[in-house]
Amino acid sequence: MSVLLSLLIGIVAGSRAMTAPAALAWAGWLGWIDLAPTWASFLASGWAVLILSALALVEFVTDQLPTTPSRKVPPQFGARILSGGFSGAALGALAGSAIPGLLAGSLGAVLGTLGGAAVRGALASAFGSDRPAAFLEDAAAILLALAVVALA
Repeated sequence: MSVLLSLLIGIVAGSRAMTAPAALAWAGWLGWIDLAPTWASFLASGWAVLILSALALVEFVTDQLPTTPSRKVPPQFGARILSGGFSGAALGALAGSAIPGLLAGSLGAVLGTLGGAAVRGALASAFGSDRPAAFLEDAAAILLALAVVALA
């Protein structure tokens, strides 16, 4: 189950890179998941929640800007893979499977990046505008992140 959850949190990271670690930080801080016995215990701190939440909010805003580069260019793609791998490893660590979690999270980030771009492009074409598609993608990323941490 932890590998599947790691894959899913990676998909979140592929869509919104900072939403995945922010969701884990909130879940740890609120006591939904117990990160204390793992290397990722720092995520449950108030500082991690504050910083990762701010970064996630900035990402939601900058994603709406027309000058924001494609998620598929190397720096953005790489950041999503790193975020997915990190988040997947943190979830995997809960079950003593950090390395499989890292791999699953990284794979999920690749799938989320490419799949998310394809779905958003199709939705933007259907709507005749990117903005509604971006908002739907934001909502989907948040809801999937919440589902993952609720099941972890």
